[in-house]
Formats: sequence, C-alpha cells, structure tokens
Amino acid sequence: MEPLNRSLDVDWRLWPHDIRGSRAWARGLERAGILSREEARRIDDGLAEVAARLEALPGPAGLPEEDIHTVVERMLIEEIGSAGGKLHTGRSRNDQVATDFRLWGREAIRALGDRLAALVEAIGAKAHENPDVVMPGFTHLQQAQPVPAAHWLLSRAWPLVRDLEHLRAVLRECDVLPLGAGAVAGCPFDVDREALAADLGFASISENSIDTVSDRDWAARLLFGAAMTGVHLSQLAEDLVLFSTSEFGYVRLGDGYTTGSSLMPQKRNPDVAELTRGKSGRLVGNLTGMLTVLKGLPTGYNRDLQEDKEAVFDSVDTLGVVLPAMTGAVSSLTLDRARIAEALGTQILATDLADHLVRRGVPFREAHHVVGELVRVAEDAGRDLGQLAPEEMKAVHPAFAKDVHAAFDPVSSVQSRAVRGGTAAAALEAQFDALSRALEGAWEGE
Repeated sequence: MEPLNRSLDVDWRLWPHDIRGSRAWARGLERAGILSREEARRIDDGLAEVAARLEALPGPAGLPEEDIHTVVERMLIEEIGSAGGKLHTGRSRNDQVATDFRLWGREAIRALGDRLAALVEAIGAKAHENPDVVMPGFTHLQQAQPVPAAHWLLSRAWPLVRDLEHLRAVLRECDVLPLGAGAVAGCPFDVDREALAADLGFASISENSIDTVSDRDWAARLLFGAAMTGVHLSQLAEDLVLFSTSEFGYVRLGDGYTTGSSLMPQKRNPDVAELTRGKSGRLVGNLTGMLTVLKGLPTGYNRDLQEDKEAVFDSVDTLGVVLPAMTGAVSSLTLDRARIAEALGTQILATDLADHLVRRGVPFREAHHVVGELVRVAEDAGRDLGQLAPEEMKAVHPAFAKDVHAAFDPVSSVQSRAVRGGTAAAALEAQFDALSRALEGAWEGE
C-alpha cells in the first residue's frame, strides 16, 4: 500500500500553501477561543520554522510521510512539542487539501493568464509589423481569397483571447474558501469563516460542506481551458510548420526556434511548432483523465481525488514551457514578401471577378457560374485566369467591362472588404483596437 498511498512526490509543491493555510487556521482557532493567544503565537512561530526547513530541502526524497500535510504536522510538533497537535482541531485533511489546492490554483491561473496575454501581445505586435503584406487565405487548405498577413496572424490571436476569458472565469470559481468544511459535516467550533476568507484573500466562502470537500469543478475547468489552449496553440503551430516549408516559404522562424538535421545540413526543422503541436495531446489527455476520475464518485470525499493534482500540475507546467516558447517563436518570425507575392496567382481573385459582374447587375449565382466557365477556359488554354483578354471574357458573358482586369489586384480585393471583421485597412485598424480592448477586459492580473 505504501507506494499506492503516497502522494508526497506530487503534492510537495503545495507546502507553502499548506503553511499559509495552517497559519490562518491557527488564527481562526484563536478567534474561536480554542487556542490561547500564546498557543496561537507558538504555532505560528513554529510554522515559520517549518517553512524555513522545507525551503532548505531539495525535495521530498527520504521523507517517510504519505503527503505534505503530515510532513508539516510532524515538523511542527518537532519544533514546538505537543502544542502542535492542537492545530488540527476542527480541521480535516479533506478541507485542508482543498484549501491548499485552491491557494496554489489562484497563483497558477494568474501566471498562465500573464503568459497567454504575452503571446497575444506578441501576435498583435507581429501583425502590426506587416500591415501591407497580402497573402493567400485558405479554406480546405486550398487558396481561397487574398487576405492581409496581419489578418491571418490576428485570426490566431482571438482564440487565445477566448482562452483568457475562460481563465478569468476559472479564477473566480477557484477563489472560494473550503477551509472550515471539515471532513464532510463542517466544523464543530465557532470558527469565523468570513475572517478566514479575508485572511487568505478568498473572494467567497463555500456553502455546503459535503460539496466543498469533493468539488474539483474548478480544476476540471482549468484542465478544459488548458486543453483548448493546447488545441489553439497546435493550430497556430501547424500554420507555422506548413508556411515555413520550402513548398510554401511564407514564414521563416528565428534560428533559436529551429534545429538542424543530424544528417542533412540544409534542414531547418520547426521544432518549436512541432513540439507544441505534440504537447496538445498531453493536455487533452489530462482533461480526459480528470473527467474519468470524477464521473463515478459517490457523495462526499473519496480518495480517488488524490489523482486530481498530478493532471492539473502537469497541464500548468506544460503550458508554462510551451507558451513562452511560442511567444518567442512568433516574435522571431519574418515573412518572405517575395515568396508570398509569387504565390498570389490571379485564380485566387475569381470571386472578385464574380463581384465585378454583380456590380453590373448580374445575379451572383449566374456570375458564379460564368466565372467558373472562365476558369475552365483558362485551364484548357494553359493560361492563368488573369491572362484572358476582355474579349474572351465578353464571349462568355457580355456584362464584362473593359476595365475587368482591375479586379485582378489583390490589394484592391483586400480593400474592398471594409465590413467589421473584414480585410480593408480601416477594418484591420478597428480589429487592432478591438484586440487591445479585449486583452484588457479578458485578463486582469488580480
């Protein structure tokens, strides 16, 4: 049972939070008249000594206890004697671990939010650097319509803004005090939970002691948010992998974010993107594991919940490595304007050619069919769509005007889409402003 029962190797990182929660509990017991002022002072001083001892240790190796809570209690008794045994009065490891976990969670969520915000800012900054680059936009990985490169970059920022908004909601859900719920039925002593919440900086107090000790919803939602962030990062990474290939060549990553081949000296492998893409599976797996643990639990606390922390710690640690790496990769990338310009064939402007007919009164469905005919004519002739003469176009439909070739300008195409969320310069500037406002609203580091 010992290796199965032991969680110390996982929950070791909670020792600062266990110390903090224990010092607050001692003050709560003093306010309730359970501890004298002198006993509370001795316990507080003893816990400060325990913190210093734990700080000096390299890790939990060699400690005999099953979890961090029993380590702290044993060391406290070693420091101040039997008075240390009074600290656990009215408290269970059930509400103790829930409190430690939430104290840690608040810090972790804020740190994740800061890293996510930094990546969004890096994407926005890179988009600002390239407002005039027009590149192919894709659907089904086929060239569809021209778009500003900044528009493509910002399309990868907005999902991360939604991730920030989700994190903010998880932080509110995490910011609830469990301490005082006891094992399952609450505390039998007159402990002021409102004062405890204020002492530990929690925004609110849990309302039902049974639910309190078994509630890991905030942790599951944090794992969901981490998994979604992993998916969004993976999609960005896939773009970087594709666009940095010799076949595309739109993007070049900084040398610090690529590696060479051990065999082929010409290779520049986009390792930062590939590793990020791979980590997304780990993040999704952690969420699946947590939900599977929670789905069959009966009422109250169950030891299955020992499995909660490893998944959450791993997801937070994974994003803690991936997010700064991707932030650096985005900041380092450059766009190959010449290669992008070469990729913009006139076929990509077929929709603009249909719009040309629409502006001359042709119903769109008819215009769509006409341009499809022209595409086939050009393909059969082995020419690009823009190489067809106006007379050849008028032979397919008389509504084509002499200035029809003006439709084959990618910049004009981009500028024609001025609706909110579109590609015109004014719409793009509005999008930058909206991103700035959303970033401020989606994440506040408090």
